[in-house]
Amino acid sequence: MESISECQVDLFADKLPPIEEIKELSGFVHSSESSLLSFREQLEAGLEKSSPKANLASGIGLYIAGRTEEAIQKLRKVKDCKEKYIYLALAFRRVGNYGQAIEMFEKAREYEADTLQISLEKVATYRCALDFESASKELKGCANFANVSADYHYQLGHLQEEQGFYGDAMDNYKAALELVPGHRESLFRLAYRSDLSGDEEAAIDYYKQIVTEHPVYVSVLLNLAVLYEDRGEFEKAAQCIDKVLKYHPNHQRAIMFKKDIESSKTMYYDEEKEKKKDLKVQILETPISDFELSVRSRNCLKKMNINTIGDLLNITEVELLSYKNFGETSLREIKVILDSKGMHLGMALEEEQRASAELSETDIVGELGEDEALLNKPVDDLQLSVRARKCLQQLNLRTISELIRRTDAELLGCKNFGVTSLNEIKRAIGKIGLSLRSLD
Repeated sequence: MESISECQVDLFADKLPPIEEIKELSGFVHSSESSLLSFREQLEAGLEKSSPKANLASGIGLYIAGRTEEAIQKLRKVKDCKEKYIYLALAFRRVGNYGQAIEMFEKAREYEADTLQISLEKVATYRCALDFESASKELKGCANFANVSADYHYQLGHLQEEQGFYGDAMDNYKAALELVPGHRESLFRLAYRSDLSGDEEAAIDYYKQIVTEHPVYVSVLLNLAVLYEDRGEFEKAAQCIDKVLKYHPNHQRAIMFKKDIESSKTMYYDEEKEKKKDLKVQILETPISDFELSVRSRNCLKKMNINTIGDLLNITEVELLSYKNFGETSLREIKVILDSKGMHLGMALEEEQRASAELSETDIVGELGEDEALLNKPVDDLQLSVRARKCLQQLNLRTISELIRRTDAELLGCKNFGVTSLNEIKRAIGKIGLSLRSLD
């Protein structure tokens, strides 16, 4: 893997590098611990200088190094230019100040920043803010870049993915790859979506295309290792983790995962234990393909990424009927299946809404007082195994507060989430005085 010097992009040279080269530099800075340490030394030397160019470079460097608040303060004071406003916008977006980010991107446009780049960054910002309407409106202004810009198709696909239009999103990611075969962001989203939909072969293929290039993303190697481990290919999983640790020897997730893989090599399948698995969990995991459905219904559900009974409990009648080609006849077929199991569409969503009403954020704070900060901590702080973390990621559970609102059954309904992972989570939150929600 290349080092900072091999990257040949010097942020602190007499002339500021172009935006694309700075982006390239950022990738290499985070490609290894040694590269990051080397960059930090350069940054400290740059911070001692006081020329206008040095201040701009230092502000950008602070952003790259993850010192976001310092970057904002530094960049506010430098002379107006497109680079200043672009990196101010990126910094504001990183800290969740989306309104300010949009303003800064508009300022960058005034200083002749690339129009398409600014529009697509605004789309990404609106998407992060969950303002899908504004994101769609901004993208319409870039429609003339369809079949021209890979980044346009990537942003369009990512927006569609966030809105639940997974088939359309995959099509746009593939369109981006036709324009730029090695488009990393599109490859990653294709791999991620393929993994979630159960197409492990495709996911592995997309991830492998990314890891053949430099610098290698740690998240890609970790996700690829999980897929290999799930398939019982422990040596390949170990190779992925060893590559992470080669460049990031203190990476805690990789260290934990290495231990997981070593443990997996000695695990065995307990048939009796599997037979005793909770009946409700077995029902939730039952694939839709096990039931007699019309071809139209089956195809619609497949395109909507609905593969199990549990998936049906997380979608409403209105959402199903709003999907193209899904009509009343298909709806009746689905209802018959669920009725036979004593369930109905949207059942899981209703349980979650009831839980939210019973356990509002105010109630939690009232009960725990000064522990509000604890609830807002990311689930990563629980130091869980890779398998458990991946399942929580699939369930879109990012904070401890969101985690403790779920029941045992809701967690066990996630693909590859077993009793071992459930007990691990219970122990982790039990150590901080919390527990999962109970319906009793």
